[in-house]
Amino acid sequence: MTRSLKTYLFFMLMPCVVSMHSCKKDMLHYSKIQKVESNTTDRLNDILFINDSTGFIVGGQRFASTTILSTKDGGYTWKNDSFPAAGKELFGISQAPGGNLYTCGYDGKFLYSTDIGQQWTFRQLPTYDPYKKVIFTSADSGIIIGGISFDAGFLEHVNSQGDVTRRDSLPYELNDIVMLNKHTGFISGYGLMLRSDDGGETWQMLNVKGDNFTAISVYQNDMWICGYNGSVFHTTDMGTTWQKQRNGNDVSQTSYHLLGILFKDAMNGWAVGEKGVVLHSDDGGKHWMEYDNFTANDLHSIALAPNGDIMVAGDNGTIFRLKP
Repeated sequence: MTRSLKTYLFFMLMPCVVSMHSCKKDMLHYSKIQKVESNTTDRLNDILFINDSTGFIVGGQRFASTTILSTKDGGYTWKNDSFPAAGKELFGISQAPGGNLYTCGYDGKFLYSTDIGQQWTFRQLPTYDPYKKVIFTSADSGIIIGGISFDAGFLEHVNSQGDVTRRDSLPYELNDIVMLNKHTGFISGYGLMLRSDDGGETWQMLNVKGDNFTAISVYQNDMWICGYNGSVFHTTDMGTTWQKQRNGNDVSQTSYHLLGILFKDAMNGWAVGEKGVVLHSDDGGKHWMEYDNFTANDLHSIALAPNGDIMVAGDNGTIFRLKP
């Protein structure tokens, strides 16, 4: 082989070698992975811990079942309760300032508990919409959101018994909602972010786009959103300006479909998505690295367990406790 040919091959192959080496360096490893028995094969969509011992996970099968899991030991074991009267998949669960628990789901299904999940009351809401999330700004004032991709969206105000007091229609799906206090809140949706400064009575569109924003995470004055196409955006001024930290439309990056995001402080965050992907950032979202894959199931929700573990839940009754 001639010297010129060797030189040519060296410069042609070196980027491939560097790229392979970088990929291996960027793969993270867990210190411990624990699979948790869920006692169901239903899809699990949302995790909520309300104190150091008590938590809930909601899910089900879209047209066939309603599932609410509960734990009394910080998420190590879960009890499975089914609700045939509701009979459709649940997507979101939250706790109101007064302590009541609320969950919502497909075809206008709405349940609430006034005794920390011991008993649940089922309400069929009149619109039979696919509800995604529910949140209460006060003990008797809640907001439910949902929709169908770019076809339709809705925002409904309800009281503590699930009576709809007002309904707003939008031309796009709404996916997640957070209320920082009784005045300020944010909604993520199909190609948009909304902000309210009057307790959810009115909403203003924010200057961020480029993905179907599936989830929101807030830590103090920082907020992150992730998108179905793999984008991550960050704001430090409550949505006035945004920094694109990961471009899901960049063909040079690994493609991910992200469904949940969680930051436990200003630096350390995780995002989860389809095919069991778990990403981590230790610099406030500027760079993201992938963990070793431990499941092929889609992961729909991520939460911080009372002991500091990361908990994820998803398809086929999947629940894992992770020690990064």
